[in-house]
Amino acid sequence: MADAALDAIVDQIRAARADRTALDIQGCGTKAFYGETPRGAPLDMRPLAGISSYEPSELVVTARAGTLLSELEAVLAEKGQHLPFEPPRFENPTNASVRGGTVGGMVAAGLAGPARAAAGGVRDHLLGASLLNGRGEVLSFGGQVIKNVAGYDVSRVLAGSLGILGAICEVSIKVLARAAATQTLRFELDEPAALQRVNEWGGQPLPINASAWWRGMLVVRLAGADAAVHAARVRLGGEAVEPTLADAFWDGLRDQTDEFFAAASQAVRDGASLWRLSVPQTAAALGLTGDTLVEWGGAQRWLASEVPAQQVRDAAARAGGHATLFRAQDKSAGVFAPLSPPLARIHQELKRAFDADAIFNPGRLYPDL
Repeated sequence: MADAALDAIVDQIRAARADRTALDIQGCGTKAFYGETPRGAPLDMRPLAGISSYEPSELVVTARAGTLLSELEAVLAEKGQHLPFEPPRFENPTNASVRGGTVGGMVAAGLAGPARAAAGGVRDHLLGASLLNGRGEVLSFGGQVIKNVAGYDVSRVLAGSLGILGAICEVSIKVLARAAATQTLRFELDEPAALQRVNEWGGQPLPINASAWWRGMLVVRLAGADAAVHAARVRLGGEAVEPTLADAFWDGLRDQTDEFFAAASQAVRDGASLWRLSVPQTAAALGLTGDTLVEWGGAQRWLASEVPAQQVRDAAARAGGHATLFRAQDKSAGVFAPLSPPLARIHQELKRAFDADAIFNPGRLYPDL
């Protein structure tokens, strides 16, 4: 991987280490809002771009960190394949015509879309990765085939790490073929009834690929073989949604541009907070004041609210989960749920092992990392 783009990045890392200055790892900047406030001089990873290899028959693609997500998805689409975890494609703050950011940012953020509960997340599809550590050394982990991923798979630790361990250079990702058939259904149900329904369906052999509930309407996406989707459609009932409208709905949910997120964005501008709560799928409605969107069969609950942070986190903890402050003007309550002492120690040791001088994205995940 020795080339001019990589050499320039290595030089910047080594200079920052020598000067004891921080670096803010950047792609397109589409997720700058996520996590604690970015600090440090920009380390632009976009020059390190391009698809290194793609084997459609093996369902594996390897791409460099600066590769645009839109370019990767276009290549996969030509072969009838896709990223099954549906990473959100946020608007590029410097180029509105490009959405989705970079492959490195996708992995570092670790965010997934509507199909997460059925297909798995970014971490589940990450086969291998290489990154630059705090000394400017290239480290490689995992491989390009599933059988190479054994033992303690460091590459998967990078998913959701927000760049605090190093600058991701390249990743190998497992992809899947698009479903032969899809069908979206909707049901008028209140939140408790919708949660009960998706949990009942979750224990049955149904091709449910995604679900979402908001303001009295449960929407479910079926995906799989033609016969399986048709049988499930007959069995579940509900109202069928026209394919074009269904695609627009799921894309809006994935990219957080639909009605709920548009309203939530306005609420954040007015002083509210947008929370992402991760709880067991079987958890009852949390009863918090605000606007709620339920995804992933009940496992992900979005909440736009002015409720105090501690009240939100206590409610999530009582349900057996945790809460993340996803968007807010005031992040003084901390973005991510506080770590227990043993987990905090593991995070600190990992940080020291990869970035002993703490130059990469300081404080982006937790203030003391």
